[in-house]
Amino acid sequence: MRLVVDLNRCQSYGQCVYAAPTVFRFHGEESLEYDYAPGEDTRRDVERAAAACPVQAITLGAATEPSPLAEERDR
Repeated sequence: MRLVVDLNRCQSYGQCVYAAPTVFRFHGEESLEYDYAPGEDTRRDVERAAAACPVQAITLGAATEPSPLAEERDR
């Protein structure tokens, strides 16, 4: 599983940190850090975190899918 967070969209509400604390965490007061390739054992929590995000800044994908940033760069 691959995880992408749009940090420009993220408003630091922290719902993801509560839903999946082993994957998401705050560095300082507002800087979100996350594991971009969490293990399958955290899938349920990560899906909950994505659903709980008020601004829908979290995207989940398969580890084999191309990165959205790579696709944009290649255009």
